[in-house]
This record gives sequence, C-alpha cells and structure tokens, in this order.
Amino acid sequence: MNKNTSKTKIFLVFISLIITFLVWQQGLRDSLSRPSVGFDIGQKEKEITELALPAIPDEFRKILVVNDPIEEIKTSLSEISFSELTERNKLIWIISLSDNEIKDNDEYLNSFDNKKYKLVVKDLRKSNIDSSYKPDDDLLDLFKEDRFLYHLLSKRFDFNESQLITNALSKKMFLKIIVIRLVPILTIVLGSILVLRTSWSLLVSRKIEWGEFKPLDLDLLDMILLISGGFVVLGEVISPLFSITLVELFSSNLSIELIQSLKIFFGYLFMAIPPLLIIYYQIKSFDNKFIFKKDYFQFKFLPIKESIFQGFKGFLMIIPFVLLVSLIMNLLIENQNGSNPLLEIVLNNNNYFSFFLLFLTTTFLAPLFEEVIFRGVLLPILSREFGIILGITISAFIFALAHLSIGEMPPLFTLGLGLGITRMISGRLSSSIVMHSLWNGMTFLNLLLLRT
Repeated sequence: MNKNTSKTKIFLVFISLIITFLVWQQGLRDSLSRPSVGFDIGQKEKEITELALPAIPDEFRKILVVNDPIEEIKTSLSEISFSELTERNKLIWIISLSDNEIKDNDEYLNSFDNKKYKLVVKDLRKSNIDSSYKPDDDLLDLFKEDRFLYHLLSKRFDFNESQLITNALSKKMFLKIIVIRLVPILTIVLGSILVLRTSWSLLVSRKIEWGEFKPLDLDLLDMILLISGGFVVLGEVISPLFSITLVELFSSNLSIELIQSLKIFFGYLFMAIPPLLIIYYQIKSFDNKFIFKKDYFQFKFLPIKESIFQGFKGFLMIIPFVLLVSLIMNLLIENQNGSNPLLEIVLNNNNYFSFFLLFLTTTFLAPLFEEVIFRGVLLPILSREFGIILGITISAFIFALAHLSIGEMPPLFTLGLGLGITRMISGRLSSSIVMHSLWNGMTFLNLLLLRT
C-alpha cells in the first residue's frame, strides 16, 4: 500500500511539475506583451501636477514643477506608437495637438470604441476646418468624472471650467502631490536608518538571532505537490474556470469595472481553496486530525503589538532595497513590460464598491493566503532541509516566479527575501502577513492617490 502511494505521489509530482513548467513559461512569456504600469503612473502624476498648479505656492514651484506638465505628457505620449496607447491616452495626445497637427482623415476617429471620445475627435476635426467652431457645453459635461480630460477640453475649446476645476480641487491635488512624493522619501529615510542600525548590531554580535520555527512533518515531494499541484494546476489553471464562470453568470447587468473586480476577488478565493485543502489533508496524514486551535503555521498573533511592530519594521527595512533594485532595473532595461494587470485596474477604476473589493483582495486576502503557502508551510520545510539562508532564498525565488511577471521578478524576489527574513527572525507568521499587507496597502494607496 505504501509503495503504491509513493508511486502515485511520484507520478502526481511529475505531472504537476510538467504542467507548472508549461503554465509558468507561458505566463512569463505573456508578461512580456503586457505594458508597464510605470508609464501610466508617471503620467498620472503629471496630470495631478497640472491640476494643482493654481494652488502651488511660488516657493514650491521650482521644486515640484520643472517643466510644463502638459508638454511633458505630450512628449512622453509621442514617444510611444499611437496604436499601443490606451484610448484615454490617445485622446489626451490628440487634444494636445495644435490645429495644423490634427489630420483630417479618419485615422484617429476609427481608433476609438468609446463614444464620448469619438465625439471629441469629431469636434476637434470640425474646429480644425473652421477655427470659429466651438462645441456645445454638453460635451464638457460628459467628462465631469475625469477632471484632467475636463481641464484639457476646457483649455482646448476655451470653455469656462470654474464650475469643476475650483481652488478647492487644486488644493486637493497639491496635497496629493506632496503625499505622493513625500511618503516614499520618509519611508526610505526611516528604512535606511533601521537597516544601518540593524547592520551595526549584526556586526557587533556577529550572528543572526533566528526565531524558533516548527516545520510541518512533510517532505519536499509534499511541497512540490502543494505548489505545483495545488497552487498552480488546481489554483491557477482549474479554479479560474469556476470563478470566471460564476461571475459571468450573475453579472450581466453590472459595469465592466465591477465585473473585473468580482473576477479578481472570487479568483483569489477559488485559487486559495485547492492548496489550502491539500495542506489540510497533508496535516491530517501525519496528525490524524486537523485541530484549529493548534497553531500549525506559527501565526502567533498575540501579543498583537509585537506582530504589528515586527511587520512594520520589516516593511520599512525592505523598502530601500526594493526601490534600489527597481532603480537598477530601470537603468538597465529602458522599457520594462509585464506589470501586474491588477495595478492598471486599480489606477483606472471609478466604482467605489469595486475599489472596496480590490482593496480587500490586495490588502487582506492575498497577503494571508500567500504567506500561509510561502512562509507558513514552504519556508520552514526548506529551512529544515537546506538551512535558513538557502530556505529564505529558494522560497523568495518561487514567490517571485509565481507572480508570472518577468519585469517584476527582481523587486518581488527582494520583497520575498524581506518577508522570509521577517518571518524567521520574529518566529511568527503574523509578522510577515502584516508586512505583506502594508506593502500591498501602500501600493494600493499610491494608485488611489494618483486617480484624477
């Protein structure tokens, strides 16, 4: 019986590895064709700067505003092929053109599916033919939800924008710019101080004080089944078929934004079920039964202050390293593709309930699920088999690889190292969960602030 079980396990491991290789290879290849969200983030910051201009004090202008934001946006958009731009960016670029730069053929008009955008292009062409032509105010009313496009159209057609682009809005955008630029600087400074202080302590003591860790009584084959079979084959390949079908069955009358958010939310829930069930049965295989009160993964949430402190400390300390790696990547590779599509969805979302679902998914569900898999189960077993340093390194690599983004792999690997170190030094999984939540939460907040 044991021999048959071993042969069955080896067969399942073999099949799972082959499927995982194919899935991850295709996922990484597909990531090369996804645009980088970094371009949109940079442009959104310029948009906010333009809207904030009336409220920026003169003493801050030289620091916050180097060149005309609209000219910078036009220049950056012109450096990308028109066909590769999003519809909104296409429209922004066309509006920024002068009359003699706008073509009178159907090339621009036929590149839009959005009816509102088509109306703008038609009016621009009419204005190009007849310089005295001015659209009705109704055109401007169509863009009240998009402050920057509203502002651009007002300038282009000489509309009165004071109804929407007020001093209060400019002050709000000015505060956004301050937060967007100041918070990263503060976190880098605080993180660097903590890194220097910790490095000095390590030099003095000449040893790392690792916390106690208790790996589950599982072997490496069990881990391959968990990651390849549970996380990839069942979680990333099979489960989405059910979650996507479920959402599409009950969302025929919902907005596109809400449908996207529901697919992501239920996608994470359905993806988490198979690997968690595998862990459940793996624990039952050596413990006879699963006892919820037994802390199999060393969560150790209590005392809660300790978990939060360790997580926050790890979060601050890893920021300088992740940003340094990202900077090096930007210097080495000019156009980095492969950003997580979730980032673009958050950046361009205008539905409040959709925002709530995305926030819940990225800040709570994803960190909890991923930490249980990668730092709760995988890391302690790898550390037992290969030592803590190598265990942290391998788990961080698998963590980065599992996100299926070549462009984001180095920063994610660095983040994975930080999460693993925090988990092993604190001796509690709750600290890496807090750290992971803070990281995702900071990213989410930054994208939220960039919306116009």
